[in-house]
Amino acid sequence: MALTLRVYELAVSVHAIILRCLIFCIYMSRKSISVKVPSTATPDDIVRLREYLDELPIDIVLSGLGFVQARWHRQNSGTLNVGRKGIINTEVHALTSEQARWRLDNWKIMISEYRRRGYSYPTISRIKKRLNEISG
Repeated sequence: MALTLRVYELAVSVHAIILRCLIFCIYMSRKSISVKVPSTATPDDIVRLREYLDELPIDIVLSGLGFVQARWHRQNSGTLNVGRKGIINTEVHALTSEQARWRLDNWKIMISEYRRRGYSYPTISRIKKRLNEISG
């Protein structure tokens, strides 16, 4: 988990490098990689990138870059829902009024399910508010 977080931190700090202009040219020796970076990259960014690539196994680096690229595309397209608002929309976006009514009628079961998923009580309260709006 810590390795993935470190790769994520790298990607966030140099997202322009990773997402727009990162081209890997892997030579036959497997020991040298040539990376083209934009002019906006600072020397510190390049040093950090080199340190991450030297320290981490290649499969971890590639999985982290894949995750960050997908997140970047979702963020640019406007479909990235992070935080409480995204959680609430995920829970109630496709519910019919009958389904919302059932969830409200069985609210104690739903609270335990939401707590099992790790939702906070303010988030659960907002979900209930939206369910009341949907159920009419």
